[in-house]
Amino acid sequence: MAESAVDMEDARILKAIRAGDVDAYARLMTKYQGRVSGIVAGHAPRDRVGELTHEVFVRAYRSLSGYRGDSPFGHWLAKVAVRTCHDFWRAEYRRRERPESELSDECRAFVEEAAALDSSEAAEEAASRAEARELLSWALEKLSPTDRMVVTLTHIEERPVAEAAEMLGMSIPNVKVRAFRARKKLREVLGTVIGA
Repeated sequence: MAESAVDMEDARILKAIRAGDVDAYARLMTKYQGRVSGIVAGHAPRDRVGELTHEVFVRAYRSLSGYRGDSPFGHWLAKVAVRTCHDFWRAEYRRRERPESELSDECRAFVEEAAALDSSEAAEEAASRAEARELLSWALEKLSPTDRMVVTLTHIEERPVAEAAEMLGMSIPNVKVRAFRARKKLREVLGTVIGA
């Protein structure tokens, strides 16, 4: 299979970096800044996106010797981004546990209202996106960091299991098992809040 012009450009830049031109890395950062920021924004709190995006590029630079060129550089960089976010959540998980009482008044009101409504259609109409996001974020924090990333990749972002496994450096069966258990745990967590 022939490489595209874009892949050839990346290969030339990587060759220059490996030859000692550290400034050439800035071209890759500029090229992939939007893609990396988008991945990070999908997996991390908004106020941490800039910091974690920078961390992705630092980690990628330090790991360039491990990039063999088997896949496009952008794909490899996406895996570094996902793993950086995973590491972020593992560190957060160790640092704190957020009790239900820390939900905002608006989010608690949404939960109570949703529990009182008869149909799921009415609940969907009553829910604001911000409150639903806060509730989902709160529930995701109850999962282990790995389970959180697996659920986010496979169910929220709807990525194929094989792709999630590759991005997280896990086996496909392990991702499937973790996804099943994480969904069950999410249902339990949300059930305790809603009272179902």
